Amino acid sequence: MTQYRANLPQLSNDLFLTDGGLETTLIFREGIDLPDFAAFDLLKHSAGYQALAHYFRTYATMARNYQVGLVLESATWRANPDWGTRLGYSSVELTEMNRRAIALLHNIRQEYETENCPMVISGCVGPRGDGYIPTDAMTATEAADYHRAQIETFHDADADLVTAITMNYVEEAIGITQAARSAGMPVAISFTVETDGNLPTGQSLKDAIAQVDSTTNNAPAYYMINCAHPTHFTHILTAGEAWIDRIRGLRANASTKSHAELNESETLDDGNPTELGNQYRELRSQFPQITILGGCCGTDDRHVEAICKACLPVLWTHLSSPTLTSSI
Repeated sequence: MTQYRANLPQLSNDLFLTDGGLETTLIFREGIDLPDFAAFDLLKHSAGYQALAHYFRTYATMARNYQVGLVLESATWRANPDWGTRLGYSSVELTEMNRRAIALLHNIRQEYETENCPMVISGCVGPRGDGYIPTDAMTATEAADYHRAQIETFHDADADLVTAITMNYVEEAIGITQAARSAGMPVAISFTVETDGNLPTGQSLKDAIAQVDSTTNNAPAYYMINCAHPTHFTHILTAGEAWIDRIRGLRANASTKSHAELNESETLDDGNPTELGNQYRELRSQFPQITILGGCCGTDDRHVEAICKACLPVLWTHLSSPTLTSSI
């Protein structure tokens, strides 16, 4: 049974963590092969399932130790028809992988959730095409039709909400929002931006959010920014502007490199976790409604813990440093 769909706790002023860069962590830190960056493919065998379970337990342990909430984001960023077909999955098999991904998070929540650490299960929807380049762009209607099956699977698997991650053009975000609304699912939209703070299409983030809201009657529960470094978007956030209040989450990259540079890089740039945590704290001081904090490419539990410690300085003085692996 869904637990928070009718009342998302991350819409409060409480701090919620989410995970870091799932795919880059598995590839570069764990040495796991992920064809097409498709983490859901691990769910087809026991060893892969256990690798994902260990990954999510790391963040569940962290959230419980720091007594903050956690958004558990399913490993389904690539689990849509185009990418599934590339990996040899039928539509029936792909539906099963999406179900397994949500079931795994239910197991993690049952094991780790406490009264002071609510855990929200999010069904992750990724872009149909490349995460950085808006190729073969769909209309909003086409996007709704394309993503509907995955969203309905999340609904039936009792996810609490849908989160569209790394949206790089507005029509796909609108279509996902419409499909989620028709399925009775809350939805969050996370846009990615280039080094100039604009979407890869050149549209400003402000205009993209305004277009989604105006087209869908403010249907998204909130917006996020992901797969960009804070230095890429801090300059476009102006305190006091109403659209800024719609942004409640950040999942920044560890690296300051552009998307093009990251695509060409053969090594992982994991940046500086402490510096990233301080950048999050500065953003939170200006925009306190940003309460959902995690990472994207190049980040891992070190970065998310540094972010948590930076944004909870008072709480941190009353806690000894948790040893995350001790209770996993």
